[in-house]
Amino acid sequence: MNYLLVNSRPYDKRIALLEKGRLSELIIEREDEHSIVGNIYKGRVEKILPGIQTAFVDIGIEKNAFLRSSDISRYYDDALWTGEEVSLEEPERVPSRERPGRERQKIQHLLREGQEILIQVAKDPMGTKGARITTRCSLPGRYVVLMPNFEKIGISRRIERGHMRDHLRKIVEKIRPSGSGVIVRTVSEEGVGESELRHDVEYLQRLWKNIMRDFRVAKAPSLIHKELDVIVRTVRDLFTSKVHKIVVDSNEEFERILKFIVDIMPKRRRDIVLYKEREPLFEHYGVEQKIHQALERTVRLKSGGSINIDETEALVAIDVNTGKYIGRSDHEETIVKTNLEAIPEIVSQIRLRNLGGLIVIDFIDMDKEENRERVYQSLREVLKEDKAPTMILKISELGIVEMSRKRIRDSLSKILCETCPTCEKRGQILSIRTIIAEILRELEARAPGERKRKATLLVHPDVAKTLEAQENIIEDLRRSLNKKIVIKPQKEYSREKYDIVFSYF
Repeated sequence: MNYLLVNSRPYDKRIALLEKGRLSELIIEREDEHSIVGNIYKGRVEKILPGIQTAFVDIGIEKNAFLRSSDISRYYDDALWTGEEVSLEEPERVPSRERPGRERQKIQHLLREGQEILIQVAKDPMGTKGARITTRCSLPGRYVVLMPNFEKIGISRRIERGHMRDHLRKIVEKIRPSGSGVIVRTVSEEGVGESELRHDVEYLQRLWKNIMRDFRVAKAPSLIHKELDVIVRTVRDLFTSKVHKIVVDSNEEFERILKFIVDIMPKRRRDIVLYKEREPLFEHYGVEQKIHQALERTVRLKSGGSINIDETEALVAIDVNTGKYIGRSDHEETIVKTNLEAIPEIVSQIRLRNLGGLIVIDFIDMDKEENRERVYQSLREVLKEDKAPTMILKISELGIVEMSRKRIRDSLSKILCETCPTCEKRGQILSIRTIIAEILRELEARAPGERKRKATLLVHPDVAKTLEAQENIIEDLRRSLNKKIVIKPQKEYSREKYDIVFSYF
């Protein structure tokens, strides 16, 4: 069975999607780190940079948000922060400035500094970057996404059956408000009728009218509309027919989720369960252990092979290795089997760790073109399970696959970990021999200019132990520098940290 587990505490909220016992997705939000994706603001344009076709907009948070020219009145190529891939039908009318083939206007002609505009957050601030925003606002409901002032009909690409796509499109053509567009979400494939879709559209239309009313009277910068909190939003987006139960360990959240479910799908109210056992919810379902495993660099495969996952600023590198697996047939077949076995695990780890941006997968080299094609098609098929939009290139002769995955929030490692104070993102530290050589070189460089006769080396205990063992080198330095050299271990020092202190005594 598939479960959606909700663990709510005052300091953080965690939602885990378990699919047949496997942890597929994990969403974490800390008390002081709320996502603002989907929020709508009245912002003020602070600065326009024509050179990079970007404007910086004050929306009332710590860092100014950035608005690219491509995010101003453009075609809606995906459902933004809903993570849905969509297939758009031709509109009845297309505003002339948005017709295909027309050159996009430059940002300095579309905006002016000091201008007040309505925007929506498409991506949270990450690192040194501010939030990414768009002027193309969209309002997601349970079954549809409403796109005010943009006359398009879109059907989720995950709805593959042709007759179902035609059926849903005909319904939307009847209920779509004039002047607005509608995207039909994947969950609508699950036997949803016209009444449910109409109810969703009407609710979102009323919501948009309220947003526009508030925009007219609000002062910039200010928040106009706040997206649902992380728990209700996740329930709305992930609680499909494939998820059998929602298990919640908080009375308060149980009541909130139950009320939400009763409003939008009352038939499933009995699938919301309050967890009352003494053992913590995530411990009971084995999620805590899976979270720790998701932070490890190496993931073992059942056959004995493995995959290594390395995150860098520029890209994510995933390397497939045969490891102990030697197979029973020829070498090429062993390689192909390892690559095929690695694919479900790779996709699972990408989803769980929320890896995004450019991803490079280094499969084990295969000699035959048909085997490379076999692995490539398998990867494409398994990636259909991933809700985030992805683009994948053909596997190269070297066994390399390049793909991109839409990144909306930070990866799991960035949420749960911080930069190592010792290695400072290098992923490794200097050896003790290298550190000692560094210390002695600095000592030799500084000592001749010092009148003080004593040099104290403040170092990590492991470094001190190795230094003390090199009596001959230290004694030679004492004579050549004419200094007394004292080695003093410092428990609070990292291995790479050291100080050289000169004194008279």
